[in-house]
Amino acid sequence: MNTIVRRQRVRRALLALSFALFPLTIYYFSPVVVLAGASMGIITGSMLVFGGQFLSGLVVGRAWCGWLCPAGGLGELLMGAVDRPARGGRWNLIKWGIWLPWVTLIALLAIRAGGLPRLDPLYMTEGGLPLSDISGYIVYLAVVSLVAILALSAGRRAFCHYGCWMAPFMILGRRVGRWLGLSGLYLIADPGACIDCMRCNDRCPMSLNVHAMVRHGSMADDECILCGMCADGCPRDVLSLRWGQRPRIAAPILHDDIVADTPQRGG
Repeated sequence: MNTIVRRQRVRRALLALSFALFPLTIYYFSPVVVLAGASMGIITGSMLVFGGQFLSGLVVGRAWCGWLCPAGGLGELLMGAVDRPARGGRWNLIKWGIWLPWVTLIALLAIRAGGLPRLDPLYMTEGGLPLSDISGYIVYLAVVSLVAILALSAGRRAFCHYGCWMAPFMILGRRVGRWLGLSGLYLIADPGACIDCMRCNDRCPMSLNVHAMVRHGSMADDECILCGMCADGCPRDVLSLRWGQRPRIAAPILHDDIVADTPQRGG
């Protein structure tokens, strides 16, 4: 149990540190900076970060979201104020409606600029510091406000579900990694040991119906951030994080079917 407690303490400390450093790193996650750079034919720091997130997704999926994301760190801090599940399912498609036109615009701007011949990781920063003028502070406050408003109004880490422009890079990376047969980090379950206590659902910061995933025999979910909260909170060690050859994904399960098939407490 000490190992489990230590893992979550380390994870939360990393998230808190990432959020604390957010004023210094915000432009490296900026959807606007990458657009401005593409229009000038420049590979910016944010473009390098987004590319790195896709590459990391090949083997660790959305573990970045669960362990290092500054917005995720703020989202989990705010769970102390509002700890109700965020509505998922088809609502998760909202972020794809943001991501697809944004990525398309990046590509069009780069083509119009004649490609991306220049590399400038510090583009639009003063010596690498984004908050060197008032515009940087405005951007910082806008992003923090968006994450906070969604978390407080729509539930746990709602920004990760609906508004995050970075999540699709990692989701696509994980899918490509599985298609290529790459080894990586994944969640595995032993359904026979499950006692239907539902603690995994209560602990999941992404509001996933982990219990139903266990019962259906498929632990792969685009919204899973591999934080290990479900595994570390299970009294029977039903769930665990593993590294290696990932199992084949079972037939897709519709969100509505999962909800319908999940037994209720006391039922």
